[in-house]
Amino acid sequence: MKVLVVEDHEELARTVAAGLRREGMAVDVVFDGADALERALINHYDVILLDRDLPGLHGDDVCRALAGHPARVLMLTAAGTIEDKVSGLDVGADDYLAKPFAFAELVARIRALGRRSTSALPPVLVHGSLRLDPATRVATRDGRRLALSPKEFAVLELLLAARGAVVSAEQLLERAWDEYADPFSQTVKVTVSRLRRKLGDPPLIETVAQAGYRI
Repeated sequence: MKVLVVEDHEELARTVAAGLRREGMAVDVVFDGADALERALINHYDVILLDRDLPGLHGDDVCRALAGHPARVLMLTAAGTIEDKVSGLDVGADDYLAKPFAFAELVARIRALGRRSTSALPPVLVHGSLRLDPATRVATRDGRRLALSPKEFAVLELLLAARGAVVSAEQLLERAWDEYADPFSQTVKVTVSRLRRKLGDPPLIETVAQAGYRI
């Protein structure tokens, strides 16, 4: 899952981003509304975590400008009255969370919105004896739990979610890594290689020449 965090309080933004990365998400961070709109137009995000009280371009204006964007918007604000929630939803937010918030609730809401931002998928992804549960972050094959790194888990989830379609290395890099990933590195190839070893035999991940990978 790829998330854009839009929060003008830099310490809070970086803290939230670090926590979401520990949950296996790819996270980009911006500190104002104008940058948020620019990023949303050039990147694919599943969820945009949007502070409502942004300086300059207000969060409400950002939300209105994102109308029709495929990403789901979770609006954050220090104001938590019913009227505030209703007005936030009225400008186009998909969900609303008042500060201060419990991090576990934030993660749960982001995951719920992420499921809505893509085509309907079953809660557990299954291919033969391979099972992956995005909610619990557990993957097994033949009943054996796989010790996957966050990036290996993310790549496996993307390949399973593709339902047999080819996923390019560029798509994997965009969806599973954040803005700091080097597009000219061998990161995806190395991660897929490690994932293949951990999945064991018979091999599950097929390399499609000049196209990408599929399960």
